[in-house]
Amino acid sequence: MIPTFELFGKTFGIYPVLALVGIFTAGIYACRQARKKGLDENDMIMVLLVSAVGVLLGGHLLYGLVNVLSAPGSAPNLLASDSPKAFFENAYILFGGSVFYGGLLGGIFAGALYVRKRGFALPEWADLLAPAIPLFHFFGRIGCFLGGCCYGVPCSFGFTYTHNLIEQANGVSRFPIQLVEAAFNLALFFLLWTLQKKGKFQGKRLVLYLLCYSVGRFVFEFGRGDTYRGIWFGLSTSQYISVGLFLVAVVFCFISGLQAGQHRSCRKAQKRRFY
Repeated sequence: MIPTFELFGKTFGIYPVLALVGIFTAGIYACRQARKKGLDENDMIMVLLVSAVGVLLGGHLLYGLVNVLSAPGSAPNLLASDSPKAFFENAYILFGGSVFYGGLLGGIFAGALYVRKRGFALPEWADLLAPAIPLFHFFGRIGCFLGGCCYGVPCSFGFTYTHNLIEQANGVSRFPIQLVEAAFNLALFFLLWTLQKKGKFQGKRLVLYLLCYSVGRFVFEFGRGDTYRGIWFGLSTSQYISVGLFLVAVVFCFISGLQAGQHRSCRKAQKRRFY
């Protein structure tokens, strides 16, 4: 579609621009929600910055891992680099891209570590940040569509890329799977935002996001045409991660349900003793 554009004599990539729009939009949303809850916006900004470092590292590390696993023979060997320049060139080839799931897990891990270190209530902060994730992802997927990455399978109706930097994507009518996932993320944002305003699913909104997104992503992967990301036994890397996240979220919900049942039983027993 529009992988790059010219502005003031300089060339900009459309995906990084829309990703930045998503970052700022999600950040403004999170800070406003923190203010409404009576929390310090500076604390929210720090949580977002630490999470962003985790997103950056996790996304690039998982991209490199997928490269090595999907094409072990052709992946560049960093240890075999004969000069610093060759090392950085090979590192860019190996880790130059990013995988959303790697960024998601890296961001959650880094943010959770910081929140715990500061002594904040982790469930409360996770609830506040949960809607911001699909809000950012909405803009990211629009960027994917315009930039030409994460393209869909060949389809009789759809869009045809002619200037995609990924050669195999060009010249074929492709299903706009990026737009479908963008709409799904926007719907997830409004769902989580509504639950937040109504005070529902307290302490579990991030887990609800993981449940919903993992199911959606598993299905959307069948509409992806960029099989160079790695396919094993008919499923992509992201589908295996989706299954793992879904199971972890289900186990969390089950354990939380048991604990809530135990607390209710204890309160009932205390009331009986009191009367």
